[in-house]
Amino acid sequence: MSDHINKLQQAIEPLRQQIINHKVYPAITELEDLRLFMQFHIFAVWDFMSLLKALQNNLTCTTVPWFPKGSAVTRHLINEIVLGEESDIDQNGDLKSHFELYLEAMEQSGADVSQIRKFVSELQSNGDLNKAFESSNAPKATRDFVNFTFEVIGSNKDYLQAATFTFGREDLIPNMFHSIVSDISKTFPNEVSIFKYYLERHIEVDGDHHSNLALQMTSNLCGDNETFWKEAQDATIESLQKRIDLWDAVYEAIESRKSVLQ
Repeated sequence: MSDHINKLQQAIEPLRQQIINHKVYPAITELEDLRLFMQFHIFAVWDFMSLLKALQNNLTCTTVPWFPKGSAVTRHLINEIVLGEESDIDQNGDLKSHFELYLEAMEQSGADVSQIRKFVSELQSNGDLNKAFESSNAPKATRDFVNFTFEVIGSNKDYLQAATFTFGREDLIPNMFHSIVSDISKTFPNEVSIFKYYLERHIEVDGDHHSNLALQMTSNLCGDNETFWKEAQDATIESLQKRIDLWDAVYEAIESRKSVLQ
């Protein structure tokens, strides 16, 4: 692994530890807590897919007529990741994106999908993020999280997109959370089985293989350009802070619900 990758990983490790050890995970003790978590998290799942497609648009030719674009190695890396994220297999062996699988998990659990569905529907209609957020009444923390992702997308800098994709995304969900979901699924197997599968599949598909592909992609795009690496580090740090802010908001929502019940 390159010295640049090592340096970046060292710089972000304190933030990663904050996320991995966040107080939101032990706060999830009931099915309703998990439902709240999913209502926030689904926005991060959706914008992850948007970041992924931005990378594919930048690194491959997605227009007609086709022309070779960039490095064939980098094209291969991003296309393989897209294949696994956009058309994976569900628990029944059917093909679907991880976003669609997550929505099914929410519906099975009884989580409210109205906000994310309204958001996506409005965005498809008018293409305006702010209007979509307003009409869906999504939580502020999800807006801040998604808006930052789209700032990175809007930069049109593939190396920034690759860095935030590689170091700031879904590999941050810790083993503790998987254990919590497994415990809840024992009591509510018919409500949590799809979400449990989603997490297990995420580990299988997005674990070492996709992580290594993403690391190589980021390294290829930043190369030996010190400015690129500095920008990549700064963007990654900000993306991790946005994740902490999102988890803080989920924790507050869970604690607020519990205090009302007392």
